[in-house]
Amino acid sequence: MTVLDLTLYEVSNVVARRYGEPQEAKKLIHVLLTAAADRLQRVDAALLETGVELMTEHNLSSYDAAYVAAAHRYGWKLVSLDVRDLVSKGLAVTPDAADYP
Repeated sequence: MTVLDLTLYEVSNVVARRYGEPQEAKKLIHVLLTAAADRLQRVDAALLETGVELMTEHNLSSYDAAYVAAAHRYGWKLVSLDVRDLVSKGLAVTPDAADYP
């Protein structure tokens, strides 16, 4: 499993704020960090620049654009539940449509 470092913030936000489980968010972050310690991809200037282009082209948030930019760079298939902003634009697939190794 390869993880974009930004993902850790997104996951903790959803678990802690949306589901009201800050202690579970802390546990999950430790699990993700352990599982992906040697495969954590850092955001860099080139990735952010590509993200800005994608934001403009597809009317995305900077977060979504970062995920799309990383998927393009590394040849990843982006999996998302964001049908409106990502899946409907062909930038991601839903979990049900993803091919898992």
